[in-house]
Formats: sequence, C-alpha cells, structure tokens
Amino acid sequence: MAIVKFDPFREVSGIMNKMSEFLSDFDSGIFSERRNFYPSVDISEDDKNIYLNVELPGLNKDDVQIKIKDDNILMIKGEKKFEEKKEDKNHSYIKVERRYGEFTRYFTLPDTVDKEKISAKFEHGVLNLVIEKKEPEKTQEKLIEIQ
Repeated sequence: MAIVKFDPFREVSGIMNKMSEFLSDFDSGIFSERRNFYPSVDISEDDKNIYLNVELPGLNKDDVQIKIKDDNILMIKGEKKFEEKKEDKNHSYIKVERRYGEFTRYFTLPDTVDKEKISAKFEHGVLNLVIEKKEPEKTQEKLIEIQ
C-alpha cells in the first residue's frame, strides 16, 4: 500500500461530482451553466518556448479566434454549436452529456515572451500554440567612478 498525502477535500470533491451529475439530469436553470463548453488546456515550456494545447473536439479552426489584448493577455475565444438531427422528426434526445456553447479563455503572458512570435496550428481537435521566449537581455556592467 502506497503512502498518500492526506487531502481533506478528496471525499468532498467526489461527493460534489456525484451530486452535480445527479442534479444535471433535472436540467434545472440553476445548473444549466455547468453544461457550457469549457475547453481543457495544458501549458508547458522549455528554454525557448511556451506551449499551450487546447482541446477543442468537434471544432475547426474557423470556430476559434486568438487575440492579444492589453499587450499581455492572450485570449482564445470560440463556440461549439449544437447541431440537432433534423432528418428524423421522431428523433429526440434522452440525455445530452456533451458540452456546447461559447467559451473564452484568458492567459496572462509573462514579459519574457515575444508577443510578435506566436504560432497556432489546429489538428485533430487540438489547438497548439507556440509562444517564443525573448532572448534574455545581456546585463551590461559599468564602472562607476568614486569621487
């Protein structure tokens, strides 16, 4: 048996997830916000770049906008639209678990990145951004004469 760090919220989190899942079946207006689409993001870095990988299943590049706001805020905005099947009038949903709707994600960029060198590629339902880091400024040494 492995030693695991005590987490007092572990059981509470599990109970909350079960309760939320149960209540979502009622389609109550109070809980309908939970149904909005909110993409997951992984952020990593190496010496030269910062990488953002945004999961956007069911979307294509035309459904997403990427902007730099206020000089250091990266904004990723888009919408996953619900497309109901219209060919069969007798077709009705019993349960919808997939998430739909508009989303906006904001990320504060550090001063160490070059905001002019951001590339984005969309493939297999994942938006991949590469943000280049600036070359570190060389510190200059200056001798101050004492009088």
